[in-house]
Amino acid sequence: MSFAAWNGESEATSVVHFSCGAPSPDTADLCLLTPPSRGPTSERILRASTLTQTLRAMALAWEPSWGVVTSDEHRDRVSEFADVGTFVGWVTYLARQRGAVPSLPAPVHVEPVEDKETLIVLTPERFTSTRPEHVALAAQVRERLDQAGLLKPLHAAPS
Repeated sequence: MSFAAWNGESEATSVVHFSCGAPSPDTADLCLLTPPSRGPTSERILRASTLTQTLRAMALAWEPSWGVVTSDEHRDRVSEFADVGTFVGWVTYLARQRGAVPSLPAPVHVEPVEDKETLIVLTPERFTSTRPEHVALAAQVRERLDQAGLLKPLHAAPS
């Protein structure tokens, strides 16, 4: 099952996408939130604490394998094909079955979600893909998670 909801605003667009179902090469369990990038709604939503609580609630409700809070711009910059499960965002969720999260550099904050999952928050300040230090931190965290085997695509390529 796949479900996406758009907030209906052209100037401050926001989308939440859920996908879950029986494991197959064509499906992946995930939750993806693309928040608005500007306007009053973005000022209210684009806070590390709000997005962490939102992704935590999504993860607890849907139990996906991976989840991320990111902008389209950041996703497109760091992932040529935007393969689900292969990149990190401002806030990233990893189900425990993906593996143990290694030590990550400051200011990254790692917190458990009950006894099953992990949330990774890159920075407490608003993350933007136009700040070189944010992009560099995301790349460093992605590299460490990839080396630990945590950033694999969620669905296999068809044979």
